Amino acid sequence: MSPAAGRGARPLAAVCVVVPVHDEQELLGRCIAALRHAVAHEAQRPGGVRTEVVLVLDGCTDGSAAIARLSPFHVVEVSACRVGAARAVGVDVALAAAMAADDGSAVEARTPGLDQVWVASTDADSAVPVHWVSSQVALADAGADVVVGTVRPDPADLSPRQRAAWEATHVPGLANGHVHGANLGMRADVYRAAGGYPPVDEHEDVDLVARARATGARVVASDDAWVLTSGRQQGRTPGGYARFLREDLVDGAQV
Repeated sequence: MSPAAGRGARPLAAVCVVVPVHDEQELLGRCIAALRHAVAHEAQRPGGVRTEVVLVLDGCTDGSAAIARLSPFHVVEVSACRVGAARAVGVDVALAAAMAADDGSAVEARTPGLDQVWVASTDADSAVPVHWVSSQVALADAGADVVVGTVRPDPADLSPRQRAAWEATHVPGLANGHVHGANLGMRADVYRAAGGYPPVDEHEDVDLVARARATGARVVASDDAWVLTSGRQQGRTPGGYARFLREDLVDGAQV
């Protein structure tokens, strides 16, 4: 069993949000603006928890760095050019910030346990809803060790046939259980027990959730806070969501 499985849920004390960024100057501003609203929403909620956001610039050659540094969030630069490695670095940085006291010193009485810290993930080409952080916090406090959220492609990026196929195969309010790094979260102790994000080019999110599930973690699928993501057909890796939209969506719906 995982450190979190089989025990009563402990209320969260902090949330870490990690966003890998690789040449996303066109959409990064939208992502940051959405996260600012989501962080503020959680901070203003009665009993809201502190949220640390880390933007991981991974081998960027465009204007992403300048956009990121105008944000109020932590910015880290790496050159792995592998989304799994970028997410892993971001988690380490975010956890260090979350586990520190407000004044930057590690005060034992004020430092939350790993089971009280939530590690959330989204993507630089995505926009979270205003209640995204709060939704994951509520699910965690209700006993979830892992939250697998849904995504919806920007309809402006899809052809009429693709939009029709999407509507034919997705029911609003119903979570399909597919794993997306653009809408994912888990307790930090479960993340550590599962070995963290692998340093791979793609499918790091699916791999991590599979290992978390194998430890006995309670995985909850939710459509409560779906995330708008890019519907582009040429992604940053050969596989992933862009390949699904390009090759599988229409065929799978048979429209």
